[in-house]
Amino acid sequence: MNFKVENSVNQQVVIPKSWGVELYVKREDKIHLFVSGNKYRKLKYNLLEAKNKGHDTLLTFGGAFSNHIAAVAYAGKMYGFKTIGIIRGEELKSNLHKNKTLSFANSNGMQFEFVTRELYRNKTSDDFKKHLSEFFGDFYLIPEGGTNHLAVKGCEEILTQADKEFDYVCSAVGTGGTISGLINCSKPSQQVLGFPALKGDFLKEDISKFVTKTNWDLITNYHFGGYAKINQELVAFINKFKTDNAIPLDPVYTGKMLFGIFDLIKKGFFKRGTKILAIHTGGLQGIEGMNLVLKKKGLPIIK
Repeated sequence: MNFKVENSVNQQVVIPKSWGVELYVKREDKIHLFVSGNKYRKLKYNLLEAKNKGHDTLLTFGGAFSNHIAAVAYAGKMYGFKTIGIIRGEELKSNLHKNKTLSFANSNGMQFEFVTRELYRNKTSDDFKKHLSEFFGDFYLIPEGGTNHLAVKGCEEILTQADKEFDYVCSAVGTGGTISGLINCSKPSQQVLGFPALKGDFLKEDISKFVTKTNWDLITNYHFGGYAKINQELVAFINKFKTDNAIPLDPVYTGKMLFGIFDLIKKGFFKRGTKILAIHTGGLQGIEGMNLVLKKKGLPIIK
C-alpha cells in the first residue's frame, strides 16, 4: 500500500515480580495512525489483489463504531479506491454527524448504505451479494472484519524471528483472521491463545478453516457479556493499565484480552518463567464512541 507504516515494537508490561512471568505487548497499534494493528495486516494483500484485478471500488460491512469501516475508508482513499460501506442500523443515517467513526469514514470518501439489522444478517448470502452487485455495479468485496485468506496471509507477518523467544502469543479474537495468521506463523514451541470478544463457540470452526496447526486454544471467559459489552471493572483496568504502562487499550478487544491475561497470571495458569507476548491489534478510534455510551449510563469513561 502506498502509505508509510512503522514497524511495531515489543514493550514490556509492568507487573509484580512475584507473579514470576514476563509480559510484553507488541505495539501493532503504532504502525499507522488510521490503519493500525490488524486492520493494516488484513487489508494489505486484499488491496493489492483488488488493484491487480482491475477493481476501482471496495465494498465492505460494519457497525456504528467499526474499526474496519474506518480503516477501509482511509486505506481506500490513499490507495485510489472508491469505498462503499454497508452499515448495520438504519437509524444511524440520521445521526451520522454524531458518530466519529462514520463521520471519519465519510470524510475519506466512503459512500454508505444503511440497512436494517435483519437484512444485515444476510450479508454473506448469494442473493444479498447479487443485489449489491446490481445496485452498485462492479466492486471488490471485503468481508465484515476483513477476514479471508488474504487477510490471514497479512496477519502471518505480525510475528518476527525475534518473537520466537516467547512461550505464549495472545490475541483478541473478532472474526478469527488475526489469530489464524498468528497460528500459521507461530513456532512449534509456542502456544497461541485467543480471547474472543463475542460469546459462542462458533469461532473455533471459523479459525479451523485457515489453520492446520493444533498449538492454539480460545479462552472464552473474558467477553464481558458479548461484543462491545463493558462494565466498570473493565474500564478501571483499562485506565490503570494506561497509567502504569503508557499503553492505551480499546474496550472491545485489547482491553478484554489484557484483563484476561492478568487474571490468568494471578490464577497460576502460566508456569513461572513463562514469557508472554500480547498482540495490540489497534482499534483505539472506537474509544470515543464507547465513552458516549458510558456517559449515558453514568459510568466512568476510558481516559
